[in-house]
Amino acid sequence: MPAGPSGHNPHVKLRLLRPRDLAIALRELARRDPKEAEDYLDTHQEQWGALVDADPHDAADILEAIDEEAAADLISSLEAGLAAEIIEEMQDEAAADVLEELAPDAAAAMLAEMPADEAADVVAALEPEAREALLEALPGEYLARVERLLAYAPDSAGGLMSTNVATLPSGITTGEAIEALRRLHETYEDLSYVYVVDDAQRLVGVVSFRELVFARPGQGLDQVMVEHPVAVRPDTDREEVADIIQRYGYFSLPVVDERRALLGMIGVDDVIEAVQQEATEDIAAMVGAGPDETLYTPVRRSMRERLPWILVNMTLAFLVAAAVSMFEPVIERLAVLAAYMPVVATLGGNSGNQSQAVVIRAMAVQSVPPHLVRRVIARQATVGLANGLAVGVVSGGIAAAATGSIRIGAVIGAAAATNMAVGSLAGTGIPILLDRLGQDPALASNIFLTLVTDMMGFAGFLGIATLLL
Repeated sequence: MPAGPSGHNPHVKLRLLRPRDLAIALRELARRDPKEAEDYLDTHQEQWGALVDADPHDAADILEAIDEEAAADLISSLEAGLAAEIIEEMQDEAAADVLEELAPDAAAAMLAEMPADEAADVVAALEPEAREALLEALPGEYLARVERLLAYAPDSAGGLMSTNVATLPSGITTGEAIEALRRLHETYEDLSYVYVVDDAQRLVGVVSFRELVFARPGQGLDQVMVEHPVAVRPDTDREEVADIIQRYGYFSLPVVDERRALLGMIGVDDVIEAVQQEATEDIAAMVGAGPDETLYTPVRRSMRERLPWILVNMTLAFLVAAAVSMFEPVIERLAVLAAYMPVVATLGGNSGNQSQAVVIRAMAVQSVPPHLVRRVIARQATVGLANGLAVGVVSGGIAAAATGSIRIGAVIGAAAATNMAVGSLAGTGIPILLDRLGQDPALASNIFLTLVTDMMGFAGFLGIATLLL
């Protein structure tokens, strides 16, 4: 690498940094200049090892920023356990891209060091051929656990749960339970709650570590445990899981089958991640992008998910253009109106987006009961009309002053007020209608809202102009 302006090689400064500071510097370098970061790490393997030991999370950030082939070379230089820690910290799609560059046996050895639920998430992000080859290379018992988790939908309780759960048998004393937990501590990271099961592995209770510590050693476990704890089935939607954890303030939630046999547990960290993913999916769906699309989604898949909605948007845009073309005579007579059409459409779109955001947010936590739908729609329409009247007066005054025509100002003011009221009505009604039809309320609702506000903003504005001018 060439020397810097002062004649010093910038790599020298990196070599002098402590592992934590080096990790931060390399992370920023990788985001700014991936190739330079690759070159440095390729020639300083000992520092790469120290960086991984210091913080796998920082190492994961660096691997996500550089080319997947270079990332695969770096991660393959580590022993499987350390590599697994880094893969766990990476985004699933980015980790999948890196593993696809490795031989199936090497990738399988790394995955086998991870909890089965984390490995299943990464496997699900692999391309079909790579997924099949990697699954064939996994050890038999571990493969069965991964495949069992892959059978559940990713947005369900089964898709979120970990099968690595600490359990205690019913019928023992609290002293025996504490002794058992001392042995379990080496295997299980989360012992906030310990689930109590019977001989058939059915969930019969839950006990917190705190209750065990303060209980008398000879006291029966059944005396301190909470019987018949709240649990969910593996097909429960993640939104319902999040609602239960938030409502009761749990740190984790057990997942059981139809016999109430314990299958796994969902930690609050998994729920937070799921809620964040749900929110980002809603944002993507509102504009017609793939709900599960990320920066690492293959080009063909991104095209396949986006193109249909772009074509729908194009069709709707032509409908608006056809409506506007009906008013060519008034545009030819008063060409100044063309300059103000986007203003009216933008105001309506903004008003509609505000109402839409409020309604979709409410629906995300299931707080719009059917009997309140009319009241919600009426309230949002009222807010839109009130704001529309205020904005209509201001925009009409500006237009009148700019054009020297009170009548043109009146047209613009009336059109702005009307479109803002209609926008709020549409922004509220479209998500509710989609929900009633069994569709995701966020599903491309922004596209349909744009149709309504553009139609009113352009055609409605010109229609009012035809009547008043």
